[in-house]
Amino acid sequence: MSLAIFDLDNTLIADDSDFLWGQFLVDRGIVDKDYYEAANAKFYEDYKLGNLDIVEFLGFSLAPLAAHDPEQLYQWRDEFIETLIKPITLAAAHDLVEQHRAAGDTLLVITATNRFVTEPIVKLYGIDNLLATTPEFKDGRYTGNFIDTPCFQAGKVKQLRDWLSTSALNLDGSCFYSDSHNDLPLLELVERPVAVDPDDKLRAAAEQAGWPIISLR
Repeated sequence: MSLAIFDLDNTLIADDSDFLWGQFLVDRGIVDKDYYEAANAKFYEDYKLGNLDIVEFLGFSLAPLAAHDPEQLYQWRDEFIETLIKPITLAAAHDLVEQHRAAGDTLLVITATNRFVTEPIVKLYGIDNLLATTPEFKDGRYTGNFIDTPCFQAGKVKQLRDWLSTSALNLDGSCFYSDSHNDLPLLELVERPVAVDPDDKLRAAAEQAGWPIISLR
């Protein structure tokens, strides 16, 4: 039994759930179209370039959670999953997850996208373990803040180490599948890093290091 770790966005699914959730809010008129759409696109471009200010982004992306009643948020999220996420799940990704499950591996998704958005997506793959940026929930509502370390870049490593410290698991034989150069700190930590439909920076790093490069598309 080994630990099989998966990134989510553009790895297990064929787009970025954080960006799509923002666009969903715009399309439903839940947020100001001109401001939110432009800011969402700018933050996503910063992410792809490796320049994202994660704290600034979380202040932006978690604000709508604080502005609405949780029951309404959950209804919107259900619609989001049905209309935008289910169509971009990947058959090859399901197959890969099932291969690791059949081998007896412990399955874990680790993602920068917040837990509110990602928890139901991870359930579509039957994966119980999720490390993600966690929105603060207090007195029955989301506050717009986050708790603990954002699960981004080196923060993924910290969250994983903290999680491992509370379990009997370790990184012996571990693998991590990701598409993004933002995940290089974690890719370099595991025993078997795998680049999945990688961006240009990750492809170059994988080729130089001799890591496997695969496609789930």
